[in-house]
Amino acid sequence: MIRIVIADDHAIVREGLKRIVSSIADMEVAGEAGNGTEVMQRVRELAFDVLVLDLSMPGRSGMELIKLIRSEKPQLRILVLSMHQELQYAVRAIKNGASGYLTKESAPAQLEQALRKVASGGAFISAEVAEQLALGAMPGNQAVPHESLSNREFEVLQLLVAGVSMTDIATQLNLSVKTVSTHKTNLMQKMGLQNQSELIRYALKHGLTEPLDP
Repeated sequence: MIRIVIADDHAIVREGLKRIVSSIADMEVAGEAGNGTEVMQRVRELAFDVLVLDLSMPGRSGMELIKLIRSEKPQLRILVLSMHQELQYAVRAIKNGASGYLTKESAPAQLEQALRKVASGGAFISAEVAEQLALGAMPGNQAVPHESLSNREFEVLQLLVAGVSMTDIATQLNLSVKTVSTHKTNLMQKMGLQNQSELIRYALKHGLTEPLDP
């Protein structure tokens, strides 16, 4: 029996995923979580095989959670389930330690296949993501500026280009406004950008403007 924990901040999404998993004979839902704190509680308290993890939840960012989980339970397999279709999100998740990446749009048709692949020790990623990972590993390959950002800086970038105010970013990420401002300054310097308009143009050019989970 493959035991699975489902982590998503929307109860209706969790219910839908639970129904899919429960309909599969050799799989069962061992638990669920609605925020980053609950995710770590389940990881520490429950015995299970695969964590289905949404990237956009209250509390810790999805990328941070992946790294923390990998440090505490390196054997636990993580399947990221996200609304983001851009390659950058998938590549970043895999580099941080996820075993697979599946968009919510394709989940109904591919969830079982993805869970089996990840649970058996394999990786579930698209050919495009695999290509980007291979290119990034090649000697002399020039990384684009946003790939140098930390996970938190990248998360702040996402929120900024989505039009979220500094105050609301601080609230959403459980940070002070001063800390968010520091992250913004650092990411702008790393990317060689001068203002918000340049940041938005950069995000549009590199496909980083997908709307965030409401």
